[in-house]
Amino acid sequence: MRIRQSLALTAALVALAPTASWAQAATSTGQGASDEAADAGTIVVTARKREESLADVPVAATAISGDTLASRGINSVREAAALAPGLSINSDGAGRAFIAIRGVGVTLVSSVQPGVGLFIDGIYQPNTSYLNNPLLDVSRIEVLRGPQGTLYGKNTLGGAINVISREPGDTLGGRVSASYAGPDDQWQVAGSLSGPLIEDTLKFRIAASHREQDGFISNTTRNALGNALNTDSVNGALMFTPGSDFKLTVKGYYDRVQGAQNIYSRVTGTADYSRIMTVNAPNQLDFEYKGVNGKAEIGLGKSTLTLIAAYDQRNTTNPDSDVDFGPVNYARSTGNDVLRTTTFETRLDTPISDSVSSLVGLFYSRETSKLHDETSLLPAITGLPFNVVRKTDNATEANTYAAFGTLFWEPSDALEVALGLRFDHESRVARSAVVTVLGPLGSSGGALPDARISSDQVEPRLSVTRHWNDQVMTYASVARGYRGGGFNAPTAPTRTYQGDSAWTYEIGTKYTSADNTIYLSGALFYNDYKNYIGLNSIAPAAGGGLVTVDLNTGSVESYGFELEGILRPTPAWTISGGLTLMHARITDASAYTATTKRVLASDRLTFQPDVMGNVATEYTIGLGGSDIVLGASATYKGKRLAATLNQTTPTFLGGYWLANASITYRRGGFELQGFVSNLGQTKYWESYIEKTTLQLAGLPASDLGIVGEGRRYGVRASFKF
Repeated sequence: MRIRQSLALTAALVALAPTASWAQAATSTGQGASDEAADAGTIVVTARKREESLADVPVAATAISGDTLASRGINSVREAAALAPGLSINSDGAGRAFIAIRGVGVTLVSSVQPGVGLFIDGIYQPNTSYLNNPLLDVSRIEVLRGPQGTLYGKNTLGGAINVISREPGDTLGGRVSASYAGPDDQWQVAGSLSGPLIEDTLKFRIAASHREQDGFISNTTRNALGNALNTDSVNGALMFTPGSDFKLTVKGYYDRVQGAQNIYSRVTGTADYSRIMTVNAPNQLDFEYKGVNGKAEIGLGKSTLTLIAAYDQRNTTNPDSDVDFGPVNYARSTGNDVLRTTTFETRLDTPISDSVSSLVGLFYSRETSKLHDETSLLPAITGLPFNVVRKTDNATEANTYAAFGTLFWEPSDALEVALGLRFDHESRVARSAVVTVLGPLGSSGGALPDARISSDQVEPRLSVTRHWNDQVMTYASVARGYRGGGFNAPTAPTRTYQGDSAWTYEIGTKYTSADNTIYLSGALFYNDYKNYIGLNSIAPAAGGGLVTVDLNTGSVESYGFELEGILRPTPAWTISGGLTLMHARITDASAYTATTKRVLASDRLTFQPDVMGNVATEYTIGLGGSDIVLGASATYKGKRLAATLNQTTPTFLGGYWLANASITYRRGGFELQGFVSNLGQTKYWESYIEKTTLQLAGLPASDLGIVGEGRRYGVRASFKF
């Protein structure tokens, strides 16, 4: 009854005050402005793998333009998450990010497949580490909320994020930019060049960037910086258009990221905002990402055939890391891993009649990974009988096959019904070996039995859209998404765990004023989430002791509403904002208890707030041929549950506001900006682990926390030609 009452109340609010799916209509300086469509007052997105107006597509979506990313100094998808309602991303290092949308698809560790899909120019990236990678020469980011499995496949049960690069231009042009900020010496340079090689036939684009920062954390044990970051990125594209019915685009990229991992400080509680690490190893990992992809679009009469092929690779090197998070040389690790992904997709978009069209396709992906890790206990006492080295090798192979299709029926200009269905088959195998060396006493262990899982899943989606007039539309949709399962250590009580799934029921409305000065939308949603893959835990190990496991926690229910809007009171003044109110709770944790023999202290989801919001304003002062733009923004994230295995007393992290301000001078293609981020020097937690986790692992126990970034102030300059 409480759920129905809440949904009814929220529906009434939405009906009385239609509010926004993030979009900017007529200025490139505002939130979500699309470079291609800003002058026309239309944001073009590819949420349904067709180019459609954001105001018309029956999906709760946010479009963030490349100009917005540049003006806000946003360098990664993780940082951009603050601008998309319902999207929550935290991170504890350059190679990991914790992500969920509307409390669905929670991904906390890299061993679990993502529950929110990340796509770069439509190419799936199978690991959350990509969320921290540099954004370079981006046209826009689309955030799609709710299951997107019908078109985007498995691992999009919470939603999908699509990063879209700028396309090569018809005329020679480019842009260069540089920025510097203190007090942690953050600086960045970037540039891009685009233009024709053969007029009307072959175009190119190339871009590169370099970024460095010292960070805000110090390691007193090593008398060194704790979370320095160094990135290099280059990408490029060639577009071949020999005729109106054929377009071939080939893209390639290379990213090098050197950053800290597990940058936790030992703290005495959630009020102890320490920025001091005491680990005795650098904890600096090297990540190398590279890939190439090709996309051919072929006109076949009134139909369009699209062919996509891609290869992506991530290499990770861990030279030396502290495992116990403390000053005593108790446990260290070294290692490396390689992840390779190959994908193929073909789809055919066909108008069947004046009122009916279809989009059908086939998909295949293959992922392979190889990991080697050496963890040493008491490494400072090498050679003594109680020095222990555990060597782990793990190789996985995963193959996914899918067939999908959507039928679009428009019986009138005002009504659309879309029915989609996807069938996914996934098979995964893990081949592992664990060898334990006990000082001079010899070794034990060896190859382990292969572990295998497979699944066949159906992901339907139905949406009904009604356009009441040129300004107002409403929609209702129901969709299912799922995420694949994975593997645990052979000593775990469950060697494998199954994937999780969610049904989402959603109604929404979007409004655009006739003069494009107001864009509003709202969405009301309910998620029925089964076999939730939650925080990894500790369970009894075969032969005694404990082992870390990923597992299915149980069932989750989440519901709430999102509001977004942009208002332009005058041509010079823009106000924008978004709000998410959500209730996401575990309703059945019996699966967790059955595996771990433990209980949860809270029914909350780790790191998931009930309230998130953002607001921004920009005011432009014209000075003849120049402009002065005054900007300010603030984001809010509510109270969240910390990572905890405590069975009686949950640990909560307080809510916080972050405020930013800027002043920008623009003349022609030149732009100079002074900015301040985290204006109020707010202290907040990026990540937090309560001490029970370390106690159960047999490590010296204390709470662990990573404090968010402090105040930065600096200048940014760019020139577009």
